[in-house]
Amino acid sequence: MPASPEKMMKIRKGFRAAAVLVTAGALSLGLTGCTKYDTTAPSTVRKTDAGAKFGTVDCRKAKCVALTFDAGPSENTPRLLDILKEKKVPATFFLLGKNHVMKHPDLVKRMAREGHELGSHTWDHKILTDISDDQIRQELKRTDDAIEKLTGKRPTLMRPPQGRTNDHVSKLAKQEGLAQILWDVTSKDYKEPPARTIRERTLKQTHRDSIILLHDLYKNTVPAVPGIIDALKAKGYVFVTVPQLLAPGKAEPGKIYKP
Repeated sequence: MPASPEKMMKIRKGFRAAAVLVTAGALSLGLTGCTKYDTTAPSTVRKTDAGAKFGTVDCRKAKCVALTFDAGPSENTPRLLDILKEKKVPATFFLLGKNHVMKHPDLVKRMAREGHELGSHTWDHKILTDISDDQIRQELKRTDDAIEKLTGKRPTLMRPPQGRTNDHVSKLAKQEGLAQILWDVTSKDYKEPPARTIRERTLKQTHRDSIILLHDLYKNTVPAVPGIIDALKAKGYVFVTVPQLLAPGKAEPGKIYKP
């Protein structure tokens, strides 16, 4: 006897939950299979001279960290940009196209104008390992086109939704001229813990060359940012964009970078 629609829905939810757990384990352990990929550490890239600009910081000497924000812009982003400007901290933003870049074009222009690095977080946050090649290309290309139209600069960096990627996604990203940037510090702010918890979790995990993942989409994240910046500066850390973290090397399209 066929299962009822309600039972089939529960089964599908169970499969999706199991898939998330398996993928999370593969990301952290580098397991074989569809999620297999190699990553490159920022310190390794800095040993090569590809002509990237240092800006005002040489991370071969300074204790650098990169502050990155996913899934914006949002209504919380203006306050975040005010904080970053006040504290003279550059950040790297991985932007969503649909309902974000398209909804807040002036914020995208402001990010670029104030010296932040802009990358892609895809068009509407589809899991790239679950969709077709044509869909992957559209997820990347539509966002890059939208950012380039607003800023005059095409993104060279991409962050896959949920960090879920593999060698095949890397191949398609290379065709679009994109390197993938993962992270080593997360406060799990997407679960919307208090700002104090976001700050404490971030500080506990951060070390030299860390790439910190935050989301300006969630209400408790931006209030945590001043405390994160002040505490890390007090410990001697210098904030840079992801390209500055890699300089004088440069991110290569098709490669995946993670501390």
